[in-house]
Amino acid sequence: MTKTIENFLRYVKIDTQSSEESTTTPSTMKQHDLAGLLVSELEAMGATEITYDKEHCYVYATVPASAGYENAPVLGFIAHMDTSPAVTDTNVKPRIVEHYDGKDIVLNAAENIVMKTVDFPELLNYVGKDLIVTDGTTLLGADDKAGVAEIMTMAEDLLNHPEKKHGKIRIGFTPDEEVGAGADHFDVKLFGADYAYTVDGGALGELEYENFNAAGAKLHVYGRSVHPGSAKGKMKNAILIAQEFQKLLPVEQNPMYTEGYEGFFHLDAICGNVEEVTADYIIRDHNRQLFEQKKELFLSCADFLNRKYGEGTAIVDMKDSYYNMREIMEQHMHLIDNAKAAMEELGIEPKVSPIRGGTDGARLSFMGLPCPNLCTGGENYHGRYEYACVQSMEKTTGLLIAIATKYADR
Repeated sequence: MTKTIENFLRYVKIDTQSSEESTTTPSTMKQHDLAGLLVSELEAMGATEITYDKEHCYVYATVPASAGYENAPVLGFIAHMDTSPAVTDTNVKPRIVEHYDGKDIVLNAAENIVMKTVDFPELLNYVGKDLIVTDGTTLLGADDKAGVAEIMTMAEDLLNHPEKKHGKIRIGFTPDEEVGAGADHFDVKLFGADYAYTVDGGALGELEYENFNAAGAKLHVYGRSVHPGSAKGKMKNAILIAQEFQKLLPVEQNPMYTEGYEGFFHLDAICGNVEEVTADYIIRDHNRQLFEQKKELFLSCADFLNRKYGEGTAIVDMKDSYYNMREIMEQHMHLIDNAKAAMEELGIEPKVSPIRGGTDGARLSFMGLPCPNLCTGGENYHGRYEYACVQSMEKTTGLLIAIATKYADR
């Protein structure tokens, strides 16, 4: 078993699930369990300039430049330590399915949990490969402990092989990416890299430098509760008005019907009664102009309902979350060109596609650290059917080393 896989199997057994309800950073203190372990392992392998932000749970470290390449650009590699709140990662039991045969995978016979190819046809891309799966009761944590494992293995390899040429390499591990706060306390100045990559993508070959422009919107609908027996002309049902609001949004601009560069309005949660309803939406589009138009439409729907039912019926709290990093990356396309070249040299087919979501790299790019996203070798993130391909993870580790080498001569 390679060091990449050894690291990964060790890391996924550590519970690091973040929390959307928390108001602290990190959102869960258990993320420090992995952070502390990584610090110890970095010290043991001989990394330098190790900084552990014990207040906010960030880990930074350096692999010094090889002799003669001290003036090369400083390149960073970043991954997040937390896992999604969507499914528990307590007591993860990883298992390796060797030489996958292309059939359905029984994750848990006792609970009849089966990963079926009809539901996940991408599985057929991995026939003959080795897959790391769960027992069906937890997520796996490849998002993003695969990235963490690959970066740690890269660092150890470069430290053990000083003959491999590379400039100074900076490593960063962050908390709370899954709840949108991974870059909140990231110290770009301390990190000190000229450029960086997040290692937080999916299948082997994925290379991403575009993501959604994103906003969160909370709709508050205020009604009037009256006994239904005498409600005529008096009741104002907040539930029905919230439904009316949803119907005002374009039906086709729903995540169920969109792909590629198509944006959407997503009703993520709703609760309430006749008197008051609160609905949480996310608004997404890759195109900045269309993104702004979507926000304007959302607000105009609330204005319409206020004119219809009275001022103060529909109140919207809206906040931008992040922007499309393509605006920044277009000035630094060497990051994409070098990653593609490194992939091709290793026999990996580059798959450049837009992220239909966000990444720490998007926010970091706007904070002054250009930061596209690389693959990790995982699939089916945020659920019990998550898996990672052993060979893909091992190739990703080699990819990180190859990219580091390319920047030695820049």
